[in-house]
Amino acid sequence: MPPWFTFLRAVGGILTAGCLALSPAVAKEAHPDAHADSHAVHAPPVPPPNFDPTAPAQPAEPVAHGAPEPHATGKSEKPEWQAKEARSLINLGNSLTEREDYAAAEIAYRRVMNDRGFPLADQRDALLGLARMYRQQTTFTKAVATYEKFLKLYPDDPRIPDALLELGRSQRAMGAYRSAINRFYNVINSTLKLPPESYEHYQLLAKTAQFEIAETHYEVGEFAEAAKFYDRLRLLDLAPEDRARAHFKSAGSLLNAGQLEPAVTKLNQFLDQWPADPHGPEARFLLALTLRKLGRTEEALGITLALLRNEYGNASADPKGWAYWQRRTGNQLANDFFQSGDTMSAVTIYESLARLSEETTWRLPIVYQTGLCYERLRQNERAGKAYQDIVDTIALPPGKVPHTPEMIELARMAQWRIGQLDWSGRTEQQLNRFFSAAVPVSPPSPAPPTPANDANGSPATASGTL
Repeated sequence: MPPWFTFLRAVGGILTAGCLALSPAVAKEAHPDAHADSHAVHAPPVPPPNFDPTAPAQPAEPVAHGAPEPHATGKSEKPEWQAKEARSLINLGNSLTEREDYAAAEIAYRRVMNDRGFPLADQRDALLGLARMYRQQTTFTKAVATYEKFLKLYPDDPRIPDALLELGRSQRAMGAYRSAINRFYNVINSTLKLPPESYEHYQLLAKTAQFEIAETHYEVGEFAEAAKFYDRLRLLDLAPEDRARAHFKSAGSLLNAGQLEPAVTKLNQFLDQWPADPHGPEARFLLALTLRKLGRTEEALGITLALLRNEYGNASADPKGWAYWQRRTGNQLANDFFQSGDTMSAVTIYESLARLSEETTWRLPIVYQTGLCYERLRQNERAGKAYQDIVDTIALPPGKVPHTPEMIELARMAQWRIGQLDWSGRTEQQLNRFFSAAVPVSPPSPAPPTPANDANGSPATASGTL
């Protein structure tokens, strides 16, 4: 327990003891005759002067109501003080959990749980706080055990649906997928028992549980089942970003299930409906790859070039995310086209990729790939310019370009390619001169005699005596 709590409890004990010690003095001051010598108790009372026994009794002095007795004051303050201490410990545990000081947080929560003098409501809060702390710590085994203890001890607590939801998430993190799905269904069923004033909270929990069911099916590899749940979520009254996410995850489930044509349709619908969604660049990446797998090369190339050239408006919300998917999409599609022999499509993508950034470590490797494409297309002059660009850039002072081992090796390779192009060009010229040199031309062979024809066009019969 923190030192300041110990100090407070000590002060409270001193105050209570002081009140108890002063009680006899207060009583003696109020009633001095009651504390006289014990022998005087048996002495007959002495009437005051002019005492008339027939006179009516004088009214008693009014007693001030609301002034608690010393003992009653101590008893009424103790539960209130304990409640404040319990709440302070719970808040301390929550703060320590946020700061990831899990050992100290556990001590604070267990201090409340193990003291029966604390209010029951605070003990419940401490148990839930401990479960959340274990979950944040990714100690899922302890989190599951703590949530299950809460469900067992407090079955009528209104936070049961929330506890079931977190229990299902913890079980899924452990790999207990079937148990997790059952817990999510329990969330939906338990929310039916919530009071009417909790209707909005019920709606949120029920939708969240359905989403978690879909996520669990997706994680376990049951993609067709996951797609069904994601489609159902799209029909619910969700926030726009949640409906967009469900739409995207539905398309991804179809892709993983091998249903390529339906996936293409769903991805196109997603991009039409949510063009600026954070999942937009990834959706374009998946769409381009899927179209390529289906043999729809022109469409795949168009999607890729649109992502590289025409999506700057949508990229403004998340420039880093869009840049990542632009580079990944372009690289993968360009390499795929190059390896399959579609060099024109490959070089078109490479040139667009090179314009994405002026960063040397990004641009020069792309320029090198562009040079290889031009070589394959037998455009040696353009290939040579690409390689020379690499050599000239790396030759700049180290302060202007990074002279990393990778860049130096790239410049060496580019220089070697330039030498190969020069040798290839000289060899080709020599061969052309060799084969174009004048060689003796043999006289043309005489044409065979043309037979004479008669008037009907038939070969004439040679005259002569047989």
